[in-house]
Amino acid sequence: MDTLDISNTLKIPMAEISMTAIRAQGAGGQNVNKVASAIHLRFDSQRCNAIPEHVRARILKSSDHRVTDSGVIIIKSQAFRTQERNRQAALIRLAELLGRAVREPKRRIKTKPSKKAKQKRLDAKNKRGALKRSRRLRDSD
Repeated sequence: MDTLDISNTLKIPMAEISMTAIRAQGAGGQNVNKVASAIHLRFDSQRCNAIPEHVRARILKSSDHRVTDSGVIIIKSQAFRTQERNRQAALIRLAELLGRAVREPKRRIKTKPSKKAKQKRLDAKNKRGALKRSRRLRDSD
């Protein structure tokens, strides 16, 4: 596998993706302290020539915590016991993140409420206000 397929038009060369094996955190007994089964994936989306400019801009604008201010995507995968499964999981998560950036977001069509909807809302407000007024304590003179 020499490329990571994101869509029909976008394929990322594996040479652009840096993966490092690290020791996983958390419980796992003696094995977790000896074996580097977790994967730390880094991908610089701003330097990759395979990504179009508009997709790079969407990646930078995304509010995903895995994307740094400079556009480097950092993914840590440690859910599985084997290094190979964690490598596959990290690549899948990278492909999903890039796939969301490739898709053109839907444009919002502005709408306004109809006259009937406005009237219904005002009627509901008046009814609720009348109910609250009826519950008030009155001064007894």
